[in-house]
Amino acid sequence: MPATPQPATPQPATPQYDDATALRRVERDVVACARCPRLVASRREAALHPPPRFAGEEYWARPVPGFGDPEARLYVLGLATSAHGGNRTGRAFTGNPTADWLGAALHRAGFANRPVSAHRGDGYRLDGAWLASAVRCPPPGNRPTAAERDACLPYFDAELRALPTVSVVLTLGAFAWDAACRQAGAHPRPAFAHGACFTRPDGRVQLASYHPSRQNTATGRLTRPMLDHILSRARTLTAPPP
Repeated sequence: MPATPQPATPQPATPQYDDATALRRVERDVVACARCPRLVASRREAALHPPPRFAGEEYWARPVPGFGDPEARLYVLGLATSAHGGNRTGRAFTGNPTADWLGAALHRAGFANRPVSAHRGDGYRLDGAWLASAVRCPPPGNRPTAAERDACLPYFDAELRALPTVSVVLTLGAFAWDAACRQAGAHPRPAFAHGACFTRPDGRVQLASYHPSRQNTATGRLTRPMLDHILSRARTLTAPPP
């Protein structure tokens, strides 16, 4: 029997960030976070025992903050930081197969300047988009708990507050959809489905896609045309009014 996960520390009230350095302050708080003992242990374990292809690399091994354009109109929310992607590189959706799929799709949609997000300092830039995960550390087996999700929600909320131009929240997978619904205070909570869409209480549009995980893309559950269509909808929804 696997050990019972340790519960996350109860989350504090969402901090207020209301000045020009808001995003930097959110980033500082995310990187310093140690609320969830299971996740702290998981991110360190991944760094200590990397797969052979990453042997000898220095891992970030800290919570991964959001990344992108400070004037973003699109916020893309994923499931959790990848143990050997973001946890290694220190940047959201960077350096793993999911990042390859999403990065290429964002480039095709005009949200990124190049199709590959490989590592920090690679020149990859987002235009009009912001990327983050609902859980900022890598959970064992890529399965975060509800308590870990709730411990991270204040960071998602704080980033949205610091990104007032965001008009669309695109969630990748049911877990991210549920996290975004909880952050928005949506009642009743709309059901997740690929292509689902509703207007949140804060006036933003929430849009859903299947997660571009290797399992989903290898089996055809999510295809390139499907993801391109979702991002095309997001591009249309984020277009400023004439």
